[in-house]
Amino acid sequence: MVFFKLCRKALFLFVSLVFVSRLDSFAATDRVDISYGKNGMIKYDLNSGKMDIYLNGKLIFYNGYAQAKNNDELLYVQNYKTHNYSKKTLSDLFGKGIKHTIEYRSPGLPIIKHCIYTYPAKDYFFIEITLEGKNLKSNYLAPLIAGFKNDENDLNNRSLFVPFDNDAWIRYDAKECNDGMENTSSEVGAVYNENSGNAIVAGSVEHMVWKSGVATKASYTGNKLEAFSGYSDKDVTRDQRFHGFIEGDVIRSAKFFVGYFDDWRTGLEEYGKANRKAEVPYIFYWNKATPIGWNSWGALQTNITYSNATRVVDFFADSLSGFRSGKDVYVDLDSYWDKMIKGGLEGDYSELKSFATYCLSKGVQPGVYWAPFTDWGFKAGKERRVEGSSFTYGDLWTKVNGGYHDFDGARALDPTHPGTQERIKLVIGKLKECGFKMIKIDFLGHGAVEADSFYNRKVKTGMQAYKIGMEYLLKQLGNRMLVYAAISPSMATGRYVHIRRIACDAFKSISETEYTLNSVTYGWWQTYLYNYLDADHVVLANESYGENKARTLSAVITGTFITGDDFSVAGAWTTRAKELFQKKELLNLVADGKTFRPLNGSARKSATGVFWKKMDGICYLAVFNYGDSEKDFVLDLAKAGLSAQSVFVATDVFSGRLYNIGQGKQVQVAAKDVILLKFKI
Repeated sequence: MVFFKLCRKALFLFVSLVFVSRLDSFAATDRVDISYGKNGMIKYDLNSGKMDIYLNGKLIFYNGYAQAKNNDELLYVQNYKTHNYSKKTLSDLFGKGIKHTIEYRSPGLPIIKHCIYTYPAKDYFFIEITLEGKNLKSNYLAPLIAGFKNDENDLNNRSLFVPFDNDAWIRYDAKECNDGMENTSSEVGAVYNENSGNAIVAGSVEHMVWKSGVATKASYTGNKLEAFSGYSDKDVTRDQRFHGFIEGDVIRSAKFFVGYFDDWRTGLEEYGKANRKAEVPYIFYWNKATPIGWNSWGALQTNITYSNATRVVDFFADSLSGFRSGKDVYVDLDSYWDKMIKGGLEGDYSELKSFATYCLSKGVQPGVYWAPFTDWGFKAGKERRVEGSSFTYGDLWTKVNGGYHDFDGARALDPTHPGTQERIKLVIGKLKECGFKMIKIDFLGHGAVEADSFYNRKVKTGMQAYKIGMEYLLKQLGNRMLVYAAISPSMATGRYVHIRRIACDAFKSISETEYTLNSVTYGWWQTYLYNYLDADHVVLANESYGENKARTLSAVITGTFITGDDFSVAGAWTTRAKELFQKKELLNLVADGKTFRPLNGSARKSATGVFWKKMDGICYLAVFNYGDSEKDFVLDLAKAGLSAQSVFVATDVFSGRLYNIGQGKQVQVAAKDVILLKFKI
């Protein structure tokens, strides 16, 4: 009897243990806690397919999920029958981490794999979605759709619009998160509070297949964020059709960076750095000094000739000998350099070669220009033979909606077409033979448009075509030239060039300075994606001294310094250039090559007035007044990481005037003017 009771008790204990064990197993497979960084946590409910994301115990995202399309059918992970969680260790440029995979299966549907990449040393994570099956076709994959928290009921909440490119004088916009606000930002979005600095940053770090977007909606009943691959908008990405479809047995979204930061500027800088690691540069490493110089489009434009171009070289050699970075200065011929050749692109380049040789004889580096993916003469007809090939231009035109893609007065050429590539090979080969050391490449967005089809049938999206075109261009350049991008996709161009112009064309006025600095206000973080950012050619002309200073300083705080006046003749601009462009304090800042940070981020579509940078124990504050009357600024030094209670004695680099700056103290700046304050910290 005792034995029977003991056996029954043992059996009960065994069954109980098995039951508890099965319960633990069930719980472990139905909810997963995924840690990231030092204090981040993702609580993933596998049954519902939803997740909540925390940092330091604070809920940031809630009810997050993934969705995708296959052949226009919308797939929700919540509708799938079974799920499975697995993880594996990884080691890459971000360090040692873990790849977490949640796999969803359901009869008759593609497998969905929702992948999260975490790193103990990174206070952010990456997320992506993959479809697996047979004969899949998709142009929409969203690895994260979620409600989000931020500083609630605060009028200083912003949702940042980031443009796809820098064409058509487009602007960044820090939109107010009022009830009903909707914003779709290209590649990256940031929702932040101007007072606290707290910020959500989410954005793609891969750009060789997809154009991606981050959409945010603000509402009194709840905010929503959607990070997705497959973004197309005629006013933003310039596309005249929907995003291309990826086809195959495996389709993967871009990988997205997701993080919450106590300073929106830090968050965007971390995002910029992550892009540089996720897509390492294809172009060769630049190990020389920060490039500075001159570009002909600033003033000469269509009037460029051998005579006036060589006189510009003389001015830099003789009258601006102090305007140097390291030992170099570049004199760059923009569009219309072909006026120096005879017989077209296949003709006689001897005069152009003489110009390059003359530059080198005067200690100046010669530069040139090319728009590899555009046909500017398309109105002359499609039967024209493409230089360097046996094709006609009509063969090369990118096919869009049964027609073609015309923008900025030029027609797009298919980067995958052998005729486009043969033309590039011809021109680049000639320019290398001439001896050019720098090339400005322009209208690159024409090579990234979505098309009905491409010559290379394996290419399905504009970004795949762009990758092929840019890699082919760089192979022709052969590590021979400094490469500068003008109009171009903001994020996707990072791996292909050394310098990128941060905005569209800008010349001399205070309004053009303000336009350029709108892009610096909200896009300065791209200084970590490129070797250098540039503010376009600085033109002094006959503007006021204040406007000349402001335009000059706008270049300095962006990171490089390209001038643009007609220095082949004397004028007010030559006198001012000798004074402003050779200031050693300014050139020392340019030598550092990194962009100033904005002090504030609430200027909507305008530019903030104050930018700052710390270097060698000195803090620099650039204070711009874009208005028509003098203005008083109260500088919040805490936003520059300085004690709000301290008072500093600062000197204006331009005038030498002393200023006391600190809590509650005002700094006055004249109309259409700027001061550059420096003080020890």
